[in-house]
Amino acid sequence: MTKIKSHWLMKSEPDAYSWDDLVAEGEGTWDGVRNHRAANNLRAMRPGDLAFFYHSNVGMEIVGIVEVTQSGLADPSDETGRWASVKVKPLRKLVHAVPLKQIKADPMLAEMELVRLPRLSVGVVTPVEWDYVLKLSEV
Repeated sequence: MTKIKSHWLMKSEPDAYSWDDLVAEGEGTWDGVRNHRAANNLRAMRPGDLAFFYHSNVGMEIVGIVEVTQSGLADPSDETGRWASVKVKPLRKLVHAVPLKQIKADPMLAEMELVRLPRLSVGVVTPVEWDYVLKLSEV
């Protein structure tokens, strides 16, 4: 029996670490998360899970899809050993980026954690939200 993959949204400031940076690396470590809820989301991730890559602050849009390749890792930037990290690889850039303004204006996405919890850097995306955002990216 195949386990259903979970879906996530992972935010990064593109001037610090962008989609293009991840593509150039081929695989990157998602670290530096210091919010308990976001860190718990990182701990819940499993290899094969998919996430939207979201450019925060500059751009403010979903730009691509990544796959979790390794989970359950300690954050290498944390000397205390309390915080989590995962490794991700880029799967594909979206045909059209989906801007936050569009997401916030769409009643179908009103309950999305990106809208309800705007400061959360790693959030859950429901299967319905995932499919809907993918459709928006193709329009």
